[in-house]
Amino acid sequence: MMSRSILRIAACFLAVVVAVFNEHLLADQQPERPNIVWLTSEDNAIFWYRLYNPDGAPMPNVERLAKEGLVFNNCYSCAPVCSPARSTIISGCYVPRLGAHWHRKILPVTLPAGLHMFPWYLRQAGYYTTNNHKEDYNFAASEKADVWDESSPRATYRNRKPGQPFFHVQNYTTTHESQLFPERPNDQLITDPKSVKLFPYHPDTPIFRNKYAHYFDLHRQLDAQIGTFISQLEADGLLDDTFIFHFGDNGGVLPGSKQYAREDGLHVALVVYVPRKWQHLVSAPRGSRINGVIEFVDLAPTVLNLAGIPIPPQMDGRPFLGPGVTLEELDQRDTAFGHADRFDEKYDMVRFLRKGRFTYWRSYQPFNFDGLYNEYRYKQAAYREWRDLYEKGQLNDTQKAFFEPRPPECLFDLEKDPHETHNLANDPAYADVLVTMRRLLQERVKNLPDLSFIPEPIFIKESGGDGFGYASKHKARIARLVDIADLQLLPFEEAYPSLQQALASDDPLERYWGIITCSAFGKKAMPLAEKIRRLAESDECPFVRTRAAEFLGLTGLGDPGPILIDVLKKIDDPAGANLILNTVVLLRDGAPRLQIDLSPLRDASWFTASGEVSRRVNYLFGQGQ
Repeated sequence: MMSRSILRIAACFLAVVVAVFNEHLLADQQPERPNIVWLTSEDNAIFWYRLYNPDGAPMPNVERLAKEGLVFNNCYSCAPVCSPARSTIISGCYVPRLGAHWHRKILPVTLPAGLHMFPWYLRQAGYYTTNNHKEDYNFAASEKADVWDESSPRATYRNRKPGQPFFHVQNYTTTHESQLFPERPNDQLITDPKSVKLFPYHPDTPIFRNKYAHYFDLHRQLDAQIGTFISQLEADGLLDDTFIFHFGDNGGVLPGSKQYAREDGLHVALVVYVPRKWQHLVSAPRGSRINGVIEFVDLAPTVLNLAGIPIPPQMDGRPFLGPGVTLEELDQRDTAFGHADRFDEKYDMVRFLRKGRFTYWRSYQPFNFDGLYNEYRYKQAAYREWRDLYEKGQLNDTQKAFFEPRPPECLFDLEKDPHETHNLANDPAYADVLVTMRRLLQERVKNLPDLSFIPEPIFIKESGGDGFGYASKHKARIARLVDIADLQLLPFEEAYPSLQQALASDDPLERYWGIITCSAFGKKAMPLAEKIRRLAESDECPFVRTRAAEFLGLTGLGDPGPILIDVLKKIDDPAGANLILNTVVLLRDGAPRLQIDLSPLRDASWFTASGEVSRRVNYLFGQGQ
């Protein structure tokens, strides 16, 4: 009996030894891979960094990473707010083709078939994946399965197995716009408000100077936090094995930057520390500055490429580090695409394209003005003061443009006009550039295809959350809608026959975009006013009726109030109500300054709904700012 027990113990011990030996043998057979860390901050346009701007905040820890790595001079978030920007990053896709571009999500969507959030591929390859801790993706919860080993405020790479490579994301909220909501007196600031250089579209007031100085100080705090994390990596003996990326999730955050698809809302810092051991994976010497244009869709494929993992074909981005990337090719990249849509309760639709030194804005609803009320934005004192100064007539032409209708297209030369205040679209000297940028943007939104041409409430009802499949099915339809919207760029006399056809179309969305285009023309579209009036009264689609009422109100050719009240009383969908209420706010606060009696809406089914519609209700019924 004793001998049998001893034999069993010996056999178990031998099995354990063999298992451990095999595990180590398997580990030895795995290719060595670098660790990768992302130090992600919030709302950081390049203006705020001394690394990019002599007037920016000193950030010695970020500057140290730059000296021992690479500075990317032209990195662009694809969206000027966090959830679509982070959805872009985690998927490697342009999210307007997935339906993940509206902030905040009403309908979480799925990824294209076969595509996973990119850390999933790292985990499958043996990486320990950790996220501390913000996610904010516009995707369904099921898409997060097996993506992270840890995603929480306690997530740390230190929980990995010995020798296991890791991918870690450390998110910092220090510079988020909400940090500017509280007041901070000048005597509590490190930065002297008198020393700051204001954007040309901002009024020079004590409040604006205080907020600039406050935000520079927050960048100093962010840098100190980054320094603490770098010291932790050093103490753990990991610095020589770890790529460290630092970037902001979008631009910002003084008024007119975050939320707006323009240079100050999209152009972000990107610094990558390159460990000497892995220098061979990078095509430029440490300490270099790279001029090639990087987009957020490129981040996911870059991490996979550094890790030696094949890049899924469903991703839109291209790696900018790792095997196969040359400095020559990298510096030839010159194009970035951006988009602005719904932010919280506020709707808009603007597309941004940079190519070379030029940027192009396409405002598909140019009668919207940038300063249209958004509850969260107006929590910042500088926003409120800017609006108040406009109401008092105390702004110059550049400063007051934020509160007035926009041109349907703008063209800017960044070398001469880095804050994009001088529109060259009507300058004959730039006519060829304008046509080129217009064509490139048209091709982009058609080829995605861009789901913002489908009103969000209709997308929610019809897509079932499969945005990619829905976009693919409606690609030809979206292309027709793009063509109708782009009639805005023609003289009205040339656009008139096509607009007649659009307003008579059997497709309600062709009628919808035909009316939006008429509103862009304003009173020039008077020959179509009677047709639009009939659509306002009796169209079967509530959103067509809304746009028709909007046209009547913007042009002064009719009273939109009864029509909007009728539509809002009949609609039973909070998302649809929110879209319509956006028109009510526009007509009330914009140039028409129409007073519409909203009291009949208190019994509407959506009136007490939470979320986006509640913010509009609070504002319109006197409970907002």
